[in-house]
Amino acid sequence: MRDINRQSGLRGLFRGHSATLLRIFPYASIKFLAYEQFRSMLIPSASYETPLRRLFSGASAGVTSVFITYPLEVIRVRLAFETKHESRPSSLKGICKTIYHEQPARVSTSAASTPLGAAVPAIPTPRTGIANFYRGFSSTLAGMLPYAGMSFLTHDTAGDWLRLPALAPYTTTPNPKNASAPPILKYWAELIAGGFAGL
Repeated sequence: MRDINRQSGLRGLFRGHSATLLRIFPYASIKFLAYEQFRSMLIPSASYETPLRRLFSGASAGVTSVFITYPLEVIRVRLAFETKHESRPSSLKGICKTIYHEQPARVSTSAASTPLGAAVPAIPTPRTGIANFYRGFSSTLAGMLPYAGMSFLTHDTAGDWLRLPALAPYTTTPNPKNASAPPILKYWAELIAGGFAGL
């Protein structure tokens, strides 16, 4: 932090923050919207309610939101690690142009450049353009599948515990629109459920 403050000032501590804000709003909104849609398809009634269906609904929602907003994450990371002394442009527009036109280094495949003159198969060079905004997506996806699934599963399970008869008088309020629907958690109980989901 001392080095960032000395080189870039206080603004350097917030570098990439605008891209973070641009990403987090659509990411969170898409994730929760997608979860409700997947949940309604996989759990159309209480008889279908199982931990596995909850897990799959959450994982599907996480993958959907990450796929749509991943380019913003790439931009955010690039802005966060850019320093004042680098020649790359620091604006969002400039960063987008730089990423879009980047080309990976080409690996020489000539036999003379390899040990013992062994033939080396040509390695295809990734294309530039939109694909550059999805570098590292597969590893992010591998982490998001269990994370989002367990997050929503934990949230819903914690909500069920907080609606148990012994706790319901303190943690819930009646549903005014549908008396047969599960009672609504009070705001602090919902915060507890969300806190457990984030652990």
